[in-house]
Amino acid sequence: MAVNRRRGEVAAIIDGRERVLCLTLGALAELEDAFASEDIGALARRFGTGSLSARDLIRVIAAGLRGAGEAVSDAEVAAMRIEGGASGAAALTAALLGAAFGDGDATANP
Repeated sequence: MAVNRRRGEVAAIIDGRERVLCLTLGALAELEDAFASEDIGALARRFGTGSLSARDLIRVIAAGLRGAGEAVSDAEVAAMRIEGGASGAAALTAALLGAAFGDGDATANP
């Protein structure tokens, strides 16, 4: 599946199928609410600490799926199997955040 990193898209295998995720502005606004961040800068600083819980991973991945057009709840995402298990979920979250906030490489796909 082709993804466009310039649009913030990231591909992942979830529940055995390839999906595209994207942290759109709407998805980022959703995360601001979920993490009680006053603005996008505060949200970026929070994620920049590198200290994320499993619940945080679920929220970010769910927002990315919804940003790409999937109608899924956080609870549904919590029950999904992400390729690579917990470390795969952490890597996916890092890729999504990197794509949304700029990781310096807009051409590479994770």
